[in-house]
Amino acid sequence: MQRYGLAVASVAIALGIALLLASYNFRGIEFPLFLIAIALTVWYAGTGPAIVAFVLSGLVFDYYFTPPFYSFAITRYDLPYYVMFVAFALLLTWFTTIRRRVEQDLLRSRNELQKEVAVRTRQANLLNLTHDTIFVRDMNDLITYWNHGAEEMYGWTVEQAIGKRSHDLLQTIFPTPLDEISAELLRTDRWEGELRHTKADKTNLYVSSRWSLQRNEQNSPIAILETNNDITQRKRGEQEIRKLNFELEKRASELEAANKELEAFAYSVSHDLRAPLRHMAGFTELLQKNASTTFDDKSRRYMAILLESAKRMGTLIDDLLAFSRIGRAETRRTMVNLEQLVKEVQSEVKQEANGRDIRWRVGPLPNLYGDPSMLKLAFVNLLSNAVKFTRTRAQPEIQIGSVERPQNGIVLFVKDNGVGFDMKYADKLFGVFQRLHRAEEYEGTGIGLATVKRIIHRHGGEVWGEGLVDNGATFYLSLPKP
Repeated sequence: MQRYGLAVASVAIALGIALLLASYNFRGIEFPLFLIAIALTVWYAGTGPAIVAFVLSGLVFDYYFTPPFYSFAITRYDLPYYVMFVAFALLLTWFTTIRRRVEQDLLRSRNELQKEVAVRTRQANLLNLTHDTIFVRDMNDLITYWNHGAEEMYGWTVEQAIGKRSHDLLQTIFPTPLDEISAELLRTDRWEGELRHTKADKTNLYVSSRWSLQRNEQNSPIAILETNNDITQRKRGEQEIRKLNFELEKRASELEAANKELEAFAYSVSHDLRAPLRHMAGFTELLQKNASTTFDDKSRRYMAILLESAKRMGTLIDDLLAFSRIGRAETRRTMVNLEQLVKEVQSEVKQEANGRDIRWRVGPLPNLYGDPSMLKLAFVNLLSNAVKFTRTRAQPEIQIGSVERPQNGIVLFVKDNGVGFDMKYADKLFGVFQRLHRAEEYEGTGIGLATVKRIIHRHGGEVWGEGLVDNGATFYLSLPKP
């Protein structure tokens, strides 16, 4: 209602001014006054009130200023004036309406632009709060935005960076040709990779870089937002790791070569020692047989000790050769029936029992994927030890079994009730020539458990022992499931 009130008021004011001027004999001024009233109504109130102002202006103009005065009569001589008035009024209304609409559109656009600027300003301020490096560049690589994080990382201020070509400013080293990176960016609207940059102080740093492509409403690329995180320390760590790995591989190769040379040397020495040792043992036996009557008791005892030592030396050489062969031999894997293998080993070691009544307890055993001859040798050594170290027991017991453990695969064990051992010496059990008992009490060379360890390691497993002094021992073998 206020808008239509404005239409009536504007026409009334124009009429008052026109009548006042007419009283002073000013004629012809009423026409533009009514047009101004219509224009003001259109401008401030819109089209509807402008129509009301137009109708009222026409009636008032006819009543007060068109002869015969104070009547609504219109002669044919008045028609040109009315047509001209209507034409001017319509033209003014149309022009004013269009201009008003344009100005309203401009005002709306300005308000939206101000809102957009305010949003962008808040976003820019938020980006400045982060310590991450963020900057924006146009499609010509010119930097248009440079946040506080970029200042901190690279050392250039906003004034120094804006307008510069980023790749020139940072002296970027790319992992692949820039053309390929640009093609991927245009295809997927993003790219990620590692770059090398140069800071303002001429030092180099490595960054993990992410590029995001911005497009306009026509889907044309207009800008690239780049975020960078410093990974210099990580890259240096990777370089150190590569260097250490190279050194480790070099040392491993040298160690492998040294082990092969050592095994070859042990094999060669052991093999070459057998011939003179056989001669010593053989001639000692001949001397003992043919000349023993000429020796006194002390000489004969010396002769027996010499012969026994030669035989023990021969056994030691044989065991050393077997141990060397394990490291040199190729593993020939197949499916092994472990129960049948243990039965065969039992038959062999029972000869070492010298008729003793040993209680054997053999549980269910799984099939294994491995080298049958090597696994048999491992069990020969374990069961021989069990037979040997239960020698002092009135009722010797040897138990063989298996358990399944998710973290270890298959675990086999050989348990006896023999003399056992002290766990503080457990780390010496599997060393070459390592013994926890005197040779006078229990024969052996100290190579058996070392051989077991090498065989199980060749199969990707582990071996360990548990025991108590005078309360038995248990040896475990963990092997991967087939």
